[in-house]
Amino acid sequence: MTLSTRHLLGIKDLTAQDISLILQTAQEFKEVLQRPIKKVPSLRDVTIVNLFFENSTRTRISFELAEKRLSADTVNFTASGSSVSKGETLLDTVNNILSMKVDMVVMRHSASGAPHFLAKHIPAAIINAGDGINEHPTQALLDALSIKEKHGTLEGVKVAIIGDIMHSRVAQSNLYLLNKMGAEVVVCGPPTLIPKHLSEAFGVRVEYNLRKALEWCDVANVLRIQLERQNEVLFSSLREYNLAYGISRRLLDSLPKPITIMHPGPINRGVELDSDVANSDQSIILQQVENGVAVRMAALYLLSNRQNA
Repeated sequence: MTLSTRHLLGIKDLTAQDISLILQTAQEFKEVLQRPIKKVPSLRDVTIVNLFFENSTRTRISFELAEKRLSADTVNFTASGSSVSKGETLLDTVNNILSMKVDMVVMRHSASGAPHFLAKHIPAAIINAGDGINEHPTQALLDALSIKEKHGTLEGVKVAIIGDIMHSRVAQSNLYLLNKMGAEVVVCGPPTLIPKHLSEAFGVRVEYNLRKALEWCDVANVLRIQLERQNEVLFSSLREYNLAYGISRRLLDSLPKPITIMHPGPINRGVELDSDVANSDQSIILQQVENGVAVRMAALYLLSNRQNA
C-alpha cells in the first residue's frame, strides 16, 4: 500500500486509509526501536534536509533520530524567522539546498502555508513539521498512535482538547484526524481562546466548563498556552487561567472514572497541568514522545516510496 499524496503537508489532505497506513507502519517501526540495534537500512542513500525556520527542540530531535534510525543522510539547517521569512527568500534558500540533490525536506516555519508554497515549486517530498497556526500533522499522528495503544481503537473514543485552541496547530491537526477516524471530540477553554467558527467547521461541541469536559471524556489532550502568538490580552492572568482550566491531582481524583492525560509539550507546569498530574500513571506524555520517533520514521519511509523498491 502507498499513500495517496507525495507530501505530508497536513492531516486535512490525508484519507482515513492514509492515516491507518502511517499508524500501522509506525507500529512496525516501534518494534524495530525495541531491538538492541535500533537501525534499519530503509532510507540508505536518501538525503533529507531538516529546515527549521522556527525554534524547536522536541520535534527537530525526533525527526533527526527517526532519520538516523532509517540510515538516511541528513543536513540540518536552522534560520531565525527574521532573516528568512517567506516568498522568494524562502524559495531561494531551499533551491540552494536542493542544488545539493536533496530527496526530502522536513520543514518548520512560522508562516502558515509555507510548506504548501514549497511543494508547488520544488521536486523534493515535503513533510510539514509545523507551519504557523495551521497544522502539525506528525504531532496529530503520534497523538493518535498513543490513544490507539491505550484504548485499542480511535473509533468512538471521547477526546477533550483543552486549552489555547485558537493559536494551536496541534489542535487543528488533531481535529481533522479524530473526525476522520471516528472519534468523538469536545474542545474546551476560555471563550477568548476558542475560534467562533470551530463548531461549524469541524462539527465538534464547544464546552467552557472544564469539569464537564473531563467528566465526559476518555482522553484529555491538554494544550500549552501560547503567549508568544497572542497579540492581545485574552485572559486576565496565568493564575486565573490555572484556577479555571488547570488540571490538578485533586480534580483528577474527583472524576467519576480515570481518564488518560496527554500533552504535546512543552508543559507549562502549574498552569495547564500540575506536575503530579503530568507525572501520574494516567499520563501518557512520555509514550507520546516515544511514539513520535516511530511515526516520523513511518512518514519518511512511506513518502520516500522505498517500500516498493
